[in-house]
Amino acid sequence: MFGKKNELLDQDKDGKLTRRNILAGAASAVAAGLWSRDALAQQRGESVIDVILNSNRRDRWQNSFDARRSSSDAVASTIPIFAPQTVQYIEEAMNRYREIVNAGGWPRVPADKSLRLGDSSPSVRILRRRLMISGDLSTRAGLSDQFDTYVDAAVKRFQLRHGLPADGVLGRYSFAAMNVSADVRLGQLETNIVRLRAMSGYLGDRYVMVNIPAAQIEAVENGRVAQRHTAIVGRISRQTPILNSKIHEFNLNPYWNAPVSIVKKDIIPLMQKNPNYLTDNKIRIFDRNKSEIDPQTINWNSEEAVNYHFRQDPGRINAMGSVKINFPNPHAVYMHDTPQQSLFNKLLRFDSSGCVRVKNVRDLLVWLAKDTPEWDRRAIERTIDNGDRIDVRLNKPVPVYFTYISAWSTQDGIVQFRDDIYERDGVKELAITQ
Repeated sequence: MFGKKNELLDQDKDGKLTRRNILAGAASAVAAGLWSRDALAQQRGESVIDVILNSNRRDRWQNSFDARRSSSDAVASTIPIFAPQTVQYIEEAMNRYREIVNAGGWPRVPADKSLRLGDSSPSVRILRRRLMISGDLSTRAGLSDQFDTYVDAAVKRFQLRHGLPADGVLGRYSFAAMNVSADVRLGQLETNIVRLRAMSGYLGDRYVMVNIPAAQIEAVENGRVAQRHTAIVGRISRQTPILNSKIHEFNLNPYWNAPVSIVKKDIIPLMQKNPNYLTDNKIRIFDRNKSEIDPQTINWNSEEAVNYHFRQDPGRINAMGSVKINFPNPHAVYMHDTPQQSLFNKLLRFDSSGCVRVKNVRDLLVWLAKDTPEWDRRAIERTIDNGDRIDVRLNKPVPVYFTYISAWSTQDGIVQFRDDIYERDGVKELAITQ
């Protein structure tokens, strides 16, 4: 997997005008200042990278990124992405990234082989400089060819900030994220600060936010993240939509009603391969009079099936698992459980047909039903275990926002980036996991 040399992600192979070209053009306005800065650095025997590392403005940022204190707790925050201070932190991050860009950016780390704790390679020296410039590694760690515990902690910090498994191993996706150029990252921040400013008003004392690029859900209460949930969102061909709504009910042990799009794209091809597919998966067919239809009476080599209603019985193999969360929207999407819990462990969680699957969804139900006291955890668990199909209306609907934020910051000096999986940021190389 890691043996092949990665394609250079920050090159425009077609020679087209890109954000990087535009930024490079804009930078010409300050060229004189940069030349004098570079000349001064050369007189001192410093490189442009050294100038960045020795900048007075880096003091506070550097302290927050001392690799000796690296941990997931240092990167995680209870501040929601839609908090007012997020915009302020992004503005500060943009100033730092402009400084990095103006001084020449960071070096590209050779991706010819994976790197991990204990390795010794000239590439590690380049890696150290790259991590120092972005603030993930303390300058006190020094420069050497050794992948030591300082570098291991810094790589894990970097991986956490980019939504990657924090295993300390530089492989395919870590290299790709690391070698996105500084000016492209700056452009990503500029794009996302506009999105965040658009959501800077009052969102509710309690609300749910689904961040599609991060495949993550925040349940926010009184300005703090009460719960975070790993999610599975729509694949590239069936994207999860942007929307604002209010969660008004949830269904326990729900039926799954297949939309026409899934009947056409999935069920018909599956029935062509396996005539017992519907029976094996406890999916029933009904006509307009709600009379059940025998699957064998339908011509599966045509689109006749789209004229019928497909409904899966509640149970262990139901596509929505034990829970469905409803909110009005024109896209007919919803949030739900899944019988395929192993999917939550995947790095690439873009696998649904547009709806959002929620890990530990019962915890979210308890939080949603806070103002519906007759539905506490015990009542929810008992109903699910009994197999009773119940619709629960919330006494107080909870706002829900499906959004697309691929870069943000909720702490001073800690900038989060995610892949632009749907290519909405306008730069091809940010769609790393495609």
